[in-house]
Amino acid sequence: MYLLGYDIGSSSIKAALVRSDTGEKIASVQSPETEMDILAPAPSWAEQHPETWWSNLCLATKKLLQITSVQPDSICGIGIAYQMHGLVLVDKNGKVLRPSIIWCDGRAVEIGNRASDEIGHERCLSHLLNLPGNFTASKLSWVKENEPHIYDQIHHIMLPGDYIALRLTGETLTTPSGLSEGILWDFKKDNVADLVLDYFGFDKKLLPAIVPTFSLQGALTQAAAEATGLKTGIPVSYRAGDQPNNAMSLNVLEPGEIAATGGTSGVVYGVVNSPVFDPQSRVNSFAHVNHTKNHPRIGILLCINGAGSQYAWLKKNLADSGSSYGEMEKSASKVGPGSDGLCILPFGNGAERMLGNKNIGSKIINLHFNQHTKAHLYRAALEGIAFSFVYGMDILKNMSLNVQVMRVGNDNLFQSAIFSSTISNLIGSRIELVETTGAVGAAKAAGVATGFFSSVNEAMKGGKVVKVYEPTNMNGVYSAAYRAWEEELEEALE
Repeated sequence: MYLLGYDIGSSSIKAALVRSDTGEKIASVQSPETEMDILAPAPSWAEQHPETWWSNLCLATKKLLQITSVQPDSICGIGIAYQMHGLVLVDKNGKVLRPSIIWCDGRAVEIGNRASDEIGHERCLSHLLNLPGNFTASKLSWVKENEPHIYDQIHHIMLPGDYIALRLTGETLTTPSGLSEGILWDFKKDNVADLVLDYFGFDKKLLPAIVPTFSLQGALTQAAAEATGLKTGIPVSYRAGDQPNNAMSLNVLEPGEIAATGGTSGVVYGVVNSPVFDPQSRVNSFAHVNHTKNHPRIGILLCINGAGSQYAWLKKNLADSGSSYGEMEKSASKVGPGSDGLCILPFGNGAERMLGNKNIGSKIINLHFNQHTKAHLYRAALEGIAFSFVYGMDILKNMSLNVQVMRVGNDNLFQSAIFSSTISNLIGSRIELVETTGAVGAAKAAGVATGFFSSVNEAMKGGKVVKVYEPTNMNGVYSAAYRAWEEELEEALE
């Protein structure tokens, strides 16, 4: 028997099959092979069509079944991880009303700032653990203010994973963890955040029914089975945002444990056992996958929008045609730490939460035409992303999250020795690359509610460490480069 996991990203849809008895990965695929487009109808906007996610999920599923020869009737559970904070709107027939406003869209920043001021910062932080900011609730308010003809047709609002589950099962549901990432969960009341609904004038009926993260959440419909090549009746038994899911996949479940990822965005995610928050809301606190009122597990999330998106831009626009990331890494490795003074700020993918929701854009600084090459640009880009991780982790340290070991997946920017070594040297901590992915973790998690694993801990144990980065004696070189980068950032923020 097998378990199927999906990771609904903004770059691609990933799917993985694991054995239900051992959790061993059988195979994983993605669709499309290149990145999905992010639409930008206006500056700082970012949208995707939910139908694009669904069509690529169907393609990925069929591809997975084909390459494994696994029979659909041997799949006994489905888990879903998804890009966080997105807004999907459907009418009473389940039809999508407009493109999804996704996580890196910056249009609702001022709406969130105004809500923070008018509700009260202290009240927001004590109940929501965050300020409303540029999250799902504020995006919905933007639709209400600017597209009332759309707002009036809304039957339910959903997160991206809720929408995929709807397409699979016909059931419109969400989770406490999901509502917390939308800033729609009140941690004091352990319920929907009426203070947010009342402020924005949202009808509570717009929210789907709530189910636990690990639970039987519906079964595959005939229409979904025909579209995916699967069998009707397979239970969907897990859903969570991609960053809590990534941490879970790396067996980061208990206080003091740290996970990170370097995909389209960059994330550091640590777990604590009390409802803490950053007074400036530069990092965010959400319900982790194993959070309950009586057993609190809060995920502290540092998100950097301009991460892999910047490096993908370089590859698309500056690298030689057909160049791979591996070839770019090889070229960049010929340049020493600090990139001979070339400095890049990677913040060109919308408002940055850790920078006070400022949208300062990406900047290339100290470029000298007679000295710097593409190799310098590649290295400076990787270093700039790594430096932004380190800059943000200083905030986590002030919340008593001290990084001793960072666990990361083996499928993103952390595969770059330049990137990983830069972070390891600057934070003075070990980085472990673990052989797992978000889709694999979602598949294993699906086996918890269906009874194949007795607990989340059992499902996630046994991740193989495939590579380790340790701090070296070159810390001084990295520190000098970081200080120069930080000075440029502080100037850009003025």
